[in-house]
Amino acid sequence: LPEKARNSPLFILAPDQIVAKYRFWYFLRQLRKFKETTGVIVSVKRLLEKTPLLVMIYGICLRNDSSSGTHNAINQCYSDTASRHRTRAHSIQIVRVESVKASNNRRVHTKQFHDSKIRSMLVQRYQHKRYRKLFSFHQPYTYYQ
Repeated sequence: LPEKARNSPLFILAPDQIVAKYRFWYFLRQLRKFKETTGVIVSVKRLLEKTPLLVMIYGICLRNDSSSGTHNAINQCYSDTASRHRTRAHSIQIVRVESVKASNNRRVHTKQFHDSKIRSMLVQRYQHKRYRKLFSFHQPYTYYQ
């Protein structure tokens, strides 16, 4: 449970619940002297976007543990950091994720997304099971042409 002085719980960014629990105990061991035997995870919740079709620009602060030490990598993602520095996913820590305002954006290639009417495109069609045929003469087209 969060303390009264700090009312926000610890947010862990992970692909699934198992990795999230592991990362939680990893960070708790660093912050406080806690082990899995002396604590209990109260809840694990999956956070979803409120408006998933709205285009937003995020700034990501990463931290990377390498053989020569710990490096702070700002605005680089997992695959980018892995390709440039040969790091694995378990050695990369996401420190902070924030939404970047249009006035604070400095990158030229992301300024094109500041239009309020822009929407993300539908990449692949999905045919609902109710309308899907059991047998068909043609293979369905799932991608837009």
